[in-house]
Amino acid sequence: MSFQAYIDALEIKTGMTPRALLAAAAARGFEGPQVKAAGVIEWLREDYGVGRGHAMALVHVIKNGAKIPGKHVGSGGVHSDPTDTLNLDGRASLDGRADAEGGAGKR
Repeated sequence: MSFQAYIDALEIKTGMTPRALLAAAAARGFEGPQVKAAGVIEWLREDYGVGRGHAMALVHVIKNGAKIPGKHVGSGGVHSDPTDTLNLDGRASLDGRADAEGGAGKR
């Protein structure tokens, strides 16, 4: 699963774009490189039923921003991402995939 796929799955699970989730996290005090993963994991599990792996993807974005390591960029493997910058504006902003897959998630 690519990093972008983890981020896209968060939108499906929560009904919020990644950018909106970041704002909600900041409102709870989860922001910046010093954020503790445990608090974010607990919040996402309790409020949205999100598992640890998907929560850790958001923790990475909270701590590091939208840039990801280039290790898998264009690798063609199962973890391949097309770019080293994650799209945080939601699945609908990515070439119409959200419509083809049945919407942008729970509302």
